[in-house]
Amino acid sequence: MSIEKILASAPVVPVVVIEKLEDAAPLARALYNGGLKALEITLRTPIAAEAVKLMKAEVPEAYVGTGTVVDKASFDLSVAAGADFMVSPGVSDELIALAKTSDVPFLPGAATASEVMQLASHGFKYLKFFPAEAAGGTAMLKSIGGPLPHITFCPTGGISLATAPNYLALNNVICVGGTWMLDKQLIENKDWQAIEALARQASELK
Repeated sequence: MSIEKILASAPVVPVVVIEKLEDAAPLARALYNGGLKALEITLRTPIAAEAVKLMKAEVPEAYVGTGTVVDKASFDLSVAAGADFMVSPGVSDELIALAKTSDVPFLPGAATASEVMQLASHGFKYLKFFPAEAAGGTAMLKSIGGPLPHITFCPTGGISLATAPNYLALNNVICVGGTWMLDKQLIENKDWQAIEALARQASELK
């Protein structure tokens, strides 16, 4: 499995924080049924790894990956949970070395031209651009695309339903990461139909 295939599966990768384990399976089903095939589960809660296992069991045809992979501990936790891919907010020598020893597709993060060049030198062609809005948004990506046209991005951070199409229109963007379809009140109310509708809206973006 390649990171390219995973990122190309839908225009938006939902960035999911699981607060309650009971929500993991129905949320995964709602997002997948809405057309979002790759789900990034952030390792920001103690139950995240367990949630990954439940989501993979519920929707085996989805790509269920982990986010907030920042060190060896979170990398190993992701592998143990059976993550289909891993996403990091940034880059470190440790993570680059770990990624090279693993078959799990890895999407490292970059926010500057220097970070992009460093990762490109290690063979990474697909990067997370984070934090997208704070780091210059579409203007920054256009600028980076000039000297580094061979690198493709999944921008994440501050992107909304309204701004996502501006990113998706760029030649060097394969998809975007977002949270707007993960309305906390809807999840609290377990309104999975409404979540599915928001996911469908996101999956139809161009």
